[in-house]
Amino acid sequence: MAGIGIVEGLTRKEDLILVLNSGSSSLKFGIYYHGATDEEPLLTGGADCIGRSNDALTIRASDGKPLLQRGSILESQSDALTALAAAIQEHIHTVPVAVGHRVVHGGPKLRTHQLITPQVLDQLHSATHFAPLHIPLALTLIASAQSIFPSAAHYACFDDAFHSTIPEVASHLALPQRFFEAGIRRYGFHGLSYESLVHHFGAELPERAIFAHLGNGASLCALRSGVSVDTTMGLTPTGGIPMGTRSGDLDPGVFLYLLRNEKLSADELEDLLNHQSGIFALSSGESDVKALEGRIRSNDPHAALALNVFGVSVRKVIGAFVALLGGVDLLVFTGGIGEHSDHIRSLAADGLEFLGLTADKIQIVPTEEELQIARHCRRMMLKAR
Repeated sequence: MAGIGIVEGLTRKEDLILVLNSGSSSLKFGIYYHGATDEEPLLTGGADCIGRSNDALTIRASDGKPLLQRGSILESQSDALTALAAAIQEHIHTVPVAVGHRVVHGGPKLRTHQLITPQVLDQLHSATHFAPLHIPLALTLIASAQSIFPSAAHYACFDDAFHSTIPEVASHLALPQRFFEAGIRRYGFHGLSYESLVHHFGAELPERAIFAHLGNGASLCALRSGVSVDTTMGLTPTGGIPMGTRSGDLDPGVFLYLLRNEKLSADELEDLLNHQSGIFALSSGESDVKALEGRIRSNDPHAALALNVFGVSVRKVIGAFVALLGGVDLLVFTGGIGEHSDHIRSLAADGLEFLGLTADKIQIVPTEEELQIARHCRRMMLKAR
């Protein structure tokens, strides 16, 4: 429990920013202060497996040492946030001046990071149909955070904002124009992760780069001069390459077959595509890449198929993006799988030397989504003063 006081002395308490990065069954967080050159973590941690018997809450000091590790019954992200607020009160004895929220999808009207106002909440509510799995969860967590930290300014940082720069040739889907005008278009996601990589490289980022965020959710992004020009995810985070439990892009005829012959409802179809597909389906019930790598060593053909499909799908996109950019100067792997799986990285980059993708152009860089949200919040706070 010791060590917080040491860090407290380096920061003005009124400058603390709490970052909340929510997933479907997890909540990552960080508390940041403004250091000499960048945001610095005071506390970090997360709650995993929320709503399950094996849920866990971990809080770490700035040096990475655990301050709190416990398993408890966390029924929701709001429960996790309440536990976090109690830990903040115990260890820091103050409250954050701002709270930054990662919001996966803001719909067609919310494409920039901004202060959360009643009008922004109304627009988020009206955009629920663009991401019914993500927006209601974000709204619930925002309401809980506003209740727990009523004096703080709350900011929405949108995961699709980074891709607002992609040109019409990438954003338009081949549907009648009226659907585009209604907001049916390619949005792209993992933008906060990609922004953190752009910040990491700074002036050293070359003109033609490809970023691959590979985790349970996975996507790739083509960048020219640090700007997104194309990405794999589309209207929702279900699109693009196959993922842990998500299907990725499918022939539209598949949907018609499932609707007509299997008589699936919209909710059943949504559950199938988001929770029962991807690597999980191909491997016959496992989405964890590390576990599947172990099964491959035991000559499991389902595990081999699942990882081969995933890795080759990434390779296909890399090749396409090299063609789009007219070459490649840098390929970056990030995300849990991208950072830790030699097997997947090998599958993804194998045989692409003829396109100019040599080993010296490939890097592994950890994603820093929470830190990037803190940077955005600090910028918006200073601008508002």
